[in-house]
Amino acid sequence: MNTTATFYSLWMLSSCSLAPNPSKKMAAILHITSLQSNTPSFLLHSLTPSPPSLRHSSLKSKGHILFQRRKRSIAFTCQSISDDGDDGYLLDAPVSAGDGFSFSGGKYSDGPNPADEWFKTGKYMKAHPVYGTGEKAKDPIFGLTMGGNSQTSTDLFRWFCVESGNADKPSVVLIHGFPSQAYSYRKVLPLLSKDYHTIAFDWLGFGYSDKPQPKYGFDYTLDEFVSALGSVIDELGVNKVSLVVQGYFAPIVVKYASKHQEKLNDLILLNPPLTAKHANLPSTLSIFSNFLLGEIFSQDPLRASDKTLTSCGPYKMKEDDAMVYRRPYLTSGSSGFALNAISRSMKKELKNYVEEMRKILMDDDWKVKTSICWGQRDRWLDFDGVEDFCTASKHRLVELPTAGHHVQEDLGEELATVIAGLVSRKVRI
Repeated sequence: MNTTATFYSLWMLSSCSLAPNPSKKMAAILHITSLQSNTPSFLLHSLTPSPPSLRHSSLKSKGHILFQRRKRSIAFTCQSISDDGDDGYLLDAPVSAGDGFSFSGGKYSDGPNPADEWFKTGKYMKAHPVYGTGEKAKDPIFGLTMGGNSQTSTDLFRWFCVESGNADKPSVVLIHGFPSQAYSYRKVLPLLSKDYHTIAFDWLGFGYSDKPQPKYGFDYTLDEFVSALGSVIDELGVNKVSLVVQGYFAPIVVKYASKHQEKLNDLILLNPPLTAKHANLPSTLSIFSNFLLGEIFSQDPLRASDKTLTSCGPYKMKEDDAMVYRRPYLTSGSSGFALNAISRSMKKELKNYVEEMRKILMDDDWKVKTSICWGQRDRWLDFDGVEDFCTASKHRLVELPTAGHHVQEDLGEELATVIAGLVSRKVRI
């Protein structure tokens, strides 16, 4: 192994955000990745570059953000780049803008960018109070200033969500898994919204929602996510709601639901971690929690988005979809910092949360109608034990033979039909 090459690559990574071209960052990350298996442990642990933080300004709504407690459509506006002098999400900014990432001349430079198109369909809402001193996260030694949405506001966090359907109809909230975005439900939303008021949101740390740095208002513990979910549901102003949640965020939603059963009509779990074997994160995810390498890999858009979505099932990403998932990691380093923090919390707390979820769903006091949809081609979570659990707990099991861990990606249209059937008490598969 060439020690000089490794020093050079780590130096590239620590200073890459000073360059206007994102390819330099990617080259450094990919080079370090390729050397990982041959790098002596003493070298990796002795060289700890500060994770690059890429400047990107906070998006501000021109309209006043407004919510009413009675059930109605979410009322607020958003924009990709403000035209009133304030900085916006510079998703396709020229080099002169100084954001460090220009995609000029790329595939999407002259036409509609799928990330921009998805962003236009959503809105921002404010929910969950910001705790702490209100201090601004300090800039890293190397790299540009912290991204705008990595800094906490003084009141409430901003959540990106997509709302569809008539607000007078029964409400269904679609909750993405770890790691993913509300975008994963893009095929479910239009079909489900024909008969239901449907909302999908990005968790804090993902997609276009705020990504506060740990110790500056949100530390990404699982208990904090439970509390944050409660704030979101309350802010939506719905009396009763059906919750659909996928993957490793299921235990968080179940814990919330156990304290608020009166607010739920239905609970639908998509490939949740149900058994003791499920309580350990797969290596694809646990790598983000590792010392040094986790900080580096969480800044790699290909590893943080493409690999995590395609390694857990049969899902084949189209380039348009890949660009949406990659974009938060290309625009700012804050997505990577959040991924690193969440991975550490999951690795530390997931086992207890899975055990608690099992007890809640098996308890005689659990009154919420619960269904479990399982993609049989899940490469992360083994189906062994799932059927026995559903039989013992008397919860409905819906098997989807051709889907993987991210059911909504593999069978979006079919899943919309299944959800509609379960919520209406009629399963149509």
